[in-house]
Amino acid sequence: MSAKKLTGLLTALLLAAGTVTGCGSSAGSQEAASTQETATAVETTAATEAATEAATEAATEAAAEAATEAATEAGTETAAADDVTVRVGALKGPTTMGLVNLMAESDAGTSEGNYEFTVESAPDAITPLVASGDLDIALVPANLASVLYHKTNGGVSVIDINTEGVLYCVTGDDSIDSFDDLDGKTIVTTGQGATPEYAIRYLLDAYGISADLDFRSEATEIASVLAEDSSTVAILPQPFATAATIQNQDVHEAFSLNDSWNDIADGKSSMVQGVTIVNNDFLAAHPAAVETFLKEQEASVEKASSDVSGTAELVASYGIVEKAAVAEKALPKCAIVCVTGEEMKTKLSGFLDILAGFDAASVGGSVPGDDFYYLGQ
Repeated sequence: MSAKKLTGLLTALLLAAGTVTGCGSSAGSQEAASTQETATAVETTAATEAATEAATEAATEAAAEAATEAATEAGTETAAADDVTVRVGALKGPTTMGLVNLMAESDAGTSEGNYEFTVESAPDAITPLVASGDLDIALVPANLASVLYHKTNGGVSVIDINTEGVLYCVTGDDSIDSFDDLDGKTIVTTGQGATPEYAIRYLLDAYGISADLDFRSEATEIASVLAEDSSTVAILPQPFATAATIQNQDVHEAFSLNDSWNDIADGKSSMVQGVTIVNNDFLAAHPAAVETFLKEQEASVEKASSDVSGTAELVASYGIVEKAAVAEKALPKCAIVCVTGEEMKTKLSGFLDILAGFDAASVGGSVPGDDFYYLGQ
């Protein structure tokens, strides 16, 4: 009860006491005693209310302090998650070409996240590092991601598609400008028993045409074949396709197999060449760091498109492609992307289904379930 209300109540009681004084001294004494008791009761009630109000305020302040402390601790934990050093592995080629801008920012100390990059020439060098947990995030071929999912008993998840179709038809035969034109031809290519072969055979079936495949072990070997006979029909991945046309003016890039695939896929799959996977233990412990990487990877990919020349210089400086001129010409054709969420799941799962139809071992025995796809927080 407030002091103002207490004063008003006492005044009213005193006036009431004065009104009945004429009724006799005995009655006045009794009334005075009654008035004193009432005043005492009012004071006691006021004291009780004041104590209750003080206790309530103290409890509210304590709760506020506890909430503030909890928020501070949560913020500290988030900051710790962002400060962790993320160990990232990648392969020389288009997947890393889209990552070089982030690599440069990390080396300059201007990236938001902290990163340690390992770039290898062959998937065989990345696989054991992922399986052992020595890499937190890795950019790998799409089918290898599925194999690693099985090898680690579901220990990795895919967080994005980083590269779509990079296969191009290279030839000096001017009569060829679409996939249909390959009917009855002999195609010189690489990737026997791997993704390139399965992708080509799928397209041959889808387009209802036939062609013979002549496999070579290295892209450089195919470049030599083209130099000897420019009418040869070859299928090469980028940036080797671009390099072949620079070295040999008698051949050109006739068409992209990525376009051929998209023409018949109806959005149900994509010719996925590279994906980004994360160690699930790391994801559980540092979700904020993974989200930061995704954000910075996307920005790096966008810069690879908006600043082709600058990105090409970085590609050469990091030893991914020997010459910046080749990298600059190849970059726009490398289908470098950062596809996440449900679109990623649709495109990748459809592609893995197709690979499994040719050879289940190519995806580790079976297509992974829904837990393979990280769809974001």
